[in-house]
Amino acid sequence: MLILDHLAVACTSLEEGTAWVQDRLGVALQQGGQHPRYGTHNTLLGLADGIYLEVIAKDPDATPEAGHSWFDLDRFYSTPRLANWICQIEDIAAAPRVAGVARALTRGDLAWQITVPDDGSLPFGGAFPTLIEWAKGTRHPASKLAQSGCKLLQFEIAHPYANEIADMIVLNDPRVQMTTGDFAMQATFETPHGVRTL
Repeated sequence: MLILDHLAVACTSLEEGTAWVQDRLGVALQQGGQHPRYGTHNTLLGLADGIYLEVIAKDPDATPEAGHSWFDLDRFYSTPRLANWICQIEDIAAAPRVAGVARALTRGDLAWQITVPDDGSLPFGGAFPTLIEWAKGTRHPASKLAQSGCKLLQFEIAHPYANEIADMIVLNDPRVQMTTGDFAMQATFETPHGVRTL
């Protein structure tokens, strides 16, 4: 059984992506950190129910140790948008092959394994979730973030192969809805300023 962990917004510039989210949700994001293996940095937003939103971009001052980035950022040239969703899995060794290889990462007091294909791409363009297993004893990042007053109400994913993707994952979360259609993602939030969408 998978558990929704967080949502990821991709952008070409962290400043641009952070401003995009802040403008749409009306709340401030917090500074995140760097990921030397993949040459990225992020900002974060704590959400209700123990999840969070991540804005992630390539760090212009870093060279990826892996030789490529992740979240398909080496091929991302768009305006900021939702790009992927990340789900906790109890045993990452049991992840479907399509998810990619489990990579062990650390940052500060955080330790986790996460699936990343060899070229840093996103399976099914991001419609298939990246899978993560937090190391035992690791305090989940959402618990360290200030509460923003925002709550995820619904996360919608449309993809031509939605049925095939759904067959490969076991997720019992009424907030997540997958439909067949042209690829698109939309997240709806309750915020201090009313209902907003990304």
